[in-house]
Amino acid sequence: MPYSAIGLHLLLRVGMLQKFKTVLWEALVTQDEAVIVAHTGELEPGHTKKFILSVEGREVECFLVNYGGQLFAYVNRCLHVPMTMDWVENQFLTEDGRYILCATHGAAYEPETGECIFGPPCGKMLRRVPLTIEKDRVIAHQPNEEGD
Repeated sequence: MPYSAIGLHLLLRVGMLQKFKTVLWEALVTQDEAVIVAHTGELEPGHTKKFILSVEGREVECFLVNYGGQLFAYVNRCLHVPMTMDWVENQFLTEDGRYILCATHGAAYEPETGECIFGPPCGKMLRRVPLTIEKDRVIAHQPNEEGD
């Protein structure tokens, strides 16, 4: 059955729209975006908060820590065994609040740098998640490369 000129024009436009939607959706799904993870003053010193970032099209669990009034963020993955570090939800710090602790095997990391100072991955660094503060929003950006 032959299509009218208007019918063909509409089919072409719909086809182009579908292709545009597909390209746009793929860009949105794979785009690595910054994420608002907290508001200033929300996280008191000695507290932590988990959040998710999209990295290379995958969801990556990260955490924010307020250490001495300064905010730091890292990917939630121990360097000894690649698993999450909190066995109690959202608890990353030692009891005295001095170190980030891997609950699986006890590796201790400096909150300011992410460097392991005790345990099997001694000397290695957690993968840092850069933060910026805009107005009252704490924004997490794409993590640095492994080993940075």
